[in-house]
Amino acid sequence: MSTSLSEEDIAEVIAGWTGIPLTKINETESEKLLSLEDTLHERVIGQKDAVNSISKAVRRARAGLKDPKRPIGSFIFLGPTGVGKTELARALAESMFGDDDAMIRVDMSEFMEKHAVSRLVGAPPGYVGHDDGGQLTEKVRRKPYSVILFDEIEKAHPDVFNILLQVLDDGHLTDTKGRTVDFRNTIIIMTSNVGAQELQDQRFAGFGGSSDGQDYETIRKTMLKELKNSFRPEFLNRVDDIIVFHKLTKEELKEIVTMMVNKLTNRLSEQNINIIVTDKAKDKIAEEGYDPEYGARPLIRAIQKTIEDNLSELILNGNQIEGKKVTVDHNGKEFKYDIAEQTSETKTPSQA
Repeated sequence: MSTSLSEEDIAEVIAGWTGIPLTKINETESEKLLSLEDTLHERVIGQKDAVNSISKAVRRARAGLKDPKRPIGSFIFLGPTGVGKTELARALAESMFGDDDAMIRVDMSEFMEKHAVSRLVGAPPGYVGHDDGGQLTEKVRRKPYSVILFDEIEKAHPDVFNILLQVLDDGHLTDTKGRTVDFRNTIIIMTSNVGAQELQDQRFAGFGGSSDGQDYETIRKTMLKELKNSFRPEFLNRVDDIIVFHKLTKEELKEIVTMMVNKLTNRLSEQNINIIVTDKAKDKIAEEGYDPEYGARPLIRAIQKTIEDNLSELILNGNQIEGKKVTVDHNGKEFKYDIAEQTSETKTPSQA
């Protein structure tokens, strides 16, 4: 055991006291900001416009070109389900503050009723939950460096936006215990599906997969129009940027399949199982999981159905796959699973 203190030891103690992530202390912020797009694209496939917009806005704020009393940045993400809105928020939390846990998620469907709005800043004195603090203010007070995700804001009661106005304008809130909670070091992201149903009803072609930029611009204007019809101008005026996400193309979904398979490979490697998924199998998974209306989420079910379910059956049927190489392929009709002894080249799981 070391008897001397290092810079890392002191940084770790300070991080525990202040809630400031360790990586923020160790790595200069300018280095992270300059490479923010590349960092985000390691986890977010496609959505180049969204990644560029949020990176530029964050850099502007941290370069001192914005009001220091306001949050680092505030954004509204529009678009259909499963296109990466929440994943981009998680990626931003990890890249800026060092950890996925630096994202505070607030499901706005829990604040549809007027009496529920007060839970954000805490229950009034004499009411149940007063000692627990606010669901929003207490989390931010404990983690002042965070990405705050307000999910599906169109479901919230209108009084919620009075609270958000103060956060966006003044950068702080006062909870029911009289404590001032600082939001200046947070990034605020609000997601919404307003206009998505109208777009689906109108059956616009090429919402994101079309190469016709004019179609996407028309759709963008439609969604922004619906947003303006749903929210007050004084609220929208305080948001730094409103970003409309594209639908995912087939090529982007193939990249997402590769990313998901790599994550599965890493999980199985911890159990000493080396799995290799061929390109033909990946293409078939992407084909089965392709649904432009639901984005990338059907891919999760496709991987569970084609790989995880069959591997679990192999294990339960008595096949010893631990310490072996499992190759998943598709022969044009069905998926094939080949179990073989690992060679010296395959003992380290490869990224299929």
